[in-house]
Amino acid sequence: MLKALKYALLAATLASSMPLAAYAATPADTLVIAKQIDDLISLDPAEAYELSGIEVLANAYDRIMRFEPTDVNTLVGGVAESVTVSDDGRTFTFKIRAGQTFASGNPITAADAAFSLQRVIKLEKTPVFLLSQLGWSKDNVDTMVTAPDASTLVVTIGVDFAPSLVYALLGSVVGSVVDSKLAMEHETDGDFGYAWLKTNSAGSGAYVVRSWTPNESVVLEANPNYRGGAANLKRVILQHVPEASAQRLLLEKGDVDIARNLTPDQIAAIAGNADIKVTSIPEALLYYVGLNQNTKELQDPRVRQALRYLVDYDGMANSFLKGSAQVHQSFWATGFWASYDENPYTFDPAKAKELLAAAGYPDGFSLDLDAPNFAPFTNLAQTVQATFAEGGVKVNIVSSEMAPMLTKYRARGHQALMVYWGPDYMDPHTNADGFVTNTDNTDAATGGKPLAWRNSWDSPELTAMTAAAAKERDEATRKQMYIDLQKKVLDEGPYIIRFQSTSQRAERANVEGFVQGSSSDIVYYNLTTK
Repeated sequence: MLKALKYALLAATLASSMPLAAYAATPADTLVIAKQIDDLISLDPAEAYELSGIEVLANAYDRIMRFEPTDVNTLVGGVAESVTVSDDGRTFTFKIRAGQTFASGNPITAADAAFSLQRVIKLEKTPVFLLSQLGWSKDNVDTMVTAPDASTLVVTIGVDFAPSLVYALLGSVVGSVVDSKLAMEHETDGDFGYAWLKTNSAGSGAYVVRSWTPNESVVLEANPNYRGGAANLKRVILQHVPEASAQRLLLEKGDVDIARNLTPDQIAAIAGNADIKVTSIPEALLYYVGLNQNTKELQDPRVRQALRYLVDYDGMANSFLKGSAQVHQSFWATGFWASYDENPYTFDPAKAKELLAAAGYPDGFSLDLDAPNFAPFTNLAQTVQATFAEGGVKVNIVSSEMAPMLTKYRARGHQALMVYWGPDYMDPHTNADGFVTNTDNTDAATGGKPLAWRNSWDSPELTAMTAAAAKERDEATRKQMYIDLQKKVLDEGPYIIRFQSTSQRAERANVEGFVQGSSSDIVYYNLTTK
């Protein structure tokens, strides 16, 4: 009955947004995507921080800078067509493309770009840290981000950062350029249009948000003013279908064009269906275990190394994770600039026992492992429990919903904790900062509380190395600094990084041109045909 109701809801959504004939296939001018979108909480670029919201905004807004869709290591112009950097590396002057318009028809000017960056700082929503790390605050952003004329955006930063890092930040979701005139027409009590933009769009991307019904659907329609030309399909519908089994059935029936959350077993089951094809895309998402250094048994680096030898990486990758993950042991995902792709740890209980004995634990010890109570974490946790036992480490699995588990993690209440991590922007500094930086290891520390703090790991040497890498302007030197950091964290850090996620997208055989990169920032609908 529940599945029947969900199919009825999907049909109702489609019917409400277009005329339909029969349901043997989706309409020719519409792309229907089944995926989990319950993480979507806002469509304002100053607030959106979840994967689904960022994906929608990547299609509804152009940004100051853009990544090449098929090459995440290459930044290209967005609203800006060029940039010059001052000799001291602190002033960036962007030339705004001429002749661009928003979906509303309003011209895009440097003032819109400045307004967009300023409102991120002034609204102080979750992703504000992406720009505040440039030395911007409510008090100074109006002088540090200016538009001296309609085609010139001048950005001054208050820190020494590599230009490539600054570009990556301006190429993230907070670099989305908002139609200031349209936003301010909807301003309420000095909110810069925030209340309206939570559920609407004011951008110049390939699509315009026409409706969003939380936990049901998002409907986008093509923007005729898009600088890249009109999208191939007039309409895109993101339909919230939480159950992977329901996504599969809808795809097989032709009621959706793409299913984004099928399990490896379901992918294998549709392999012989000539009407469906599967595409695998390496993602930047990493699966890891955090080892709290407040736990006495985990403080010796030899113990942490031993635990890495008690993980059956290949066994999991080739069984229940098959096709959905690849072994990766460093903090920056493979395929990205400056990634370290060696995986030195293998499943070796004998080596683990030697290290544990040398650290004073010849008989092992007991360890609580927090893990989310859903796939693939349930299987991951149970497998780790079994393989750790081969080294004498008795694992007690503490299974819970993600939200309370993360609350516990942020309070450093765990011993070991299994979760995933994805980058906030496409530069290695985002993960280096999270996995390494810890400038205040006290319980009273304020700020973002990065992963190093959550795991009570304080390495002044590596924190300094991370800060130095962010400042380095020679790209070859900077790349090597991040590779060296990854090697050190792999040897010394409080993490067991195990896998890099692979997204498996199933789509009808007639679907072509869907662009899906390694993050939700790089998913574009406008080139899709069917």
